[in-house]
Amino acid sequence: MVPHLRTALTGPLSELETKMLGATPMIERWFRMEWQEHTPPFYSSVDLRNAGFKLAPVDTNLYPGGFNNLAEEMFPLATQAALAAVEKYCPDARNLLIIPEKHTRNPFYLQNVAQLSKIMRLTGLNVRLGSLDDTITQPTPITLPNGETLMLEPLERNGRRITLDHGTFDPCTILLNNDLSGGQPTILENIKEQTLLPPLHAGWTVRRKSTHFSAYDEVTKKFAKALDIDPWLINPIHTQISGVDFNTQTGEDALATAVETTLKKIAKKYKEYGITEKPFLIVKADAGTYGMGIMTVRSADDVKELNRKQRNKMAVVKEGLEVHDLLIQEGVPTIETWGGNTAEPVVYMIDRYVVGGFYRVNSERGVDENLNSAGMHFETLSFVKESERRADDLGLLHNRFYSYGVVGRLAMLAASLELEKTDPYQEMYA
Repeated sequence: MVPHLRTALTGPLSELETKMLGATPMIERWFRMEWQEHTPPFYSSVDLRNAGFKLAPVDTNLYPGGFNNLAEEMFPLATQAALAAVEKYCPDARNLLIIPEKHTRNPFYLQNVAQLSKIMRLTGLNVRLGSLDDTITQPTPITLPNGETLMLEPLERNGRRITLDHGTFDPCTILLNNDLSGGQPTILENIKEQTLLPPLHAGWTVRRKSTHFSAYDEVTKKFAKALDIDPWLINPIHTQISGVDFNTQTGEDALATAVETTLKKIAKKYKEYGITEKPFLIVKADAGTYGMGIMTVRSADDVKELNRKQRNKMAVVKEGLEVHDLLIQEGVPTIETWGGNTAEPVVYMIDRYVVGGFYRVNSERGVDENLNSAGMHFETLSFVKESERRADDLGLLHNRFYSYGVVGRLAMLAASLELEKTDPYQEMYA
């Protein structure tokens, strides 16, 4: 199920929210049946957009880096889910190795690592941190702003195992909190005797957003049929294009054509549902994260008339990787605000369970722009208390967060299918 968390929206429920809440028994059974056929990622987070007329995921992260934004009261849920996940892979696990990102001086990210470590320690595991950073050659303490200390240690390769401290710390399971944007480290390849979570092919070296959303197409068609709704209500229209070079302007005509075609498809759905707003698109790098390589597009001319600054922004992403493959995604405007600023919910999951969420808020961005950019901050979501549930406020009386949890889990299920299809060893298991 999904915890009853406070949301920014109040007042009457939308038609889609009402339908999902009324179909809870069917929906939960549907998910249980799906998880008999598929294995969920160890953990994931999903960025959602609620436009009022539709609720859809816009990004799914398999290396979530915001555990520090979850309310402390979410820890029991997260711990139970983590325990269930670890038991699947290594029932007799005692030691867990977490490998974080290399940018060890980012205090917000390091607070995430500290909170993730705390959750995993609460499962009863010995947890230590191993670094892929070549400059970490000995145990290195890092002090966080709240006074806590993280100890980063150099990784060791012993045969087909990863260890720490001259082999004295030999984990059963290795948890990556590093999206591998810079490539697959040699030290992590061909590990046969330990479980690496998520697997290497979940990293951005291999992973593509277009592959994920193609899998999401499959999931939503099946789910929408069971719920008797139009899949478009929970799924952004999208397409993929390759061979673009923003520096040389190669492939921009094809990009403009794809933009125009996709906008026409969205306009047709808007007309069907009587939506008077003008559709827009989000064009983003097909691989990568951290809000880089993203722009809002309202017409084909927006692509043709990019200035030098915009081209430079789109040309590279994290780790300086060049962008040539793009995902063209239906823009979903957000109707949610926090303190008068534009906001979007983020759902966090461990195994197949929703363990919390928060709002990404950005005072410098509009309802049709990417919020994962300069000016953003996060607002924690806590439980709705029983005493606060009033009959005159359906947003508190009913679990409005439930629909977010449903769509988040649909994206997580799509990630499961995505990882199955891209598994380099799948032929071996067939």
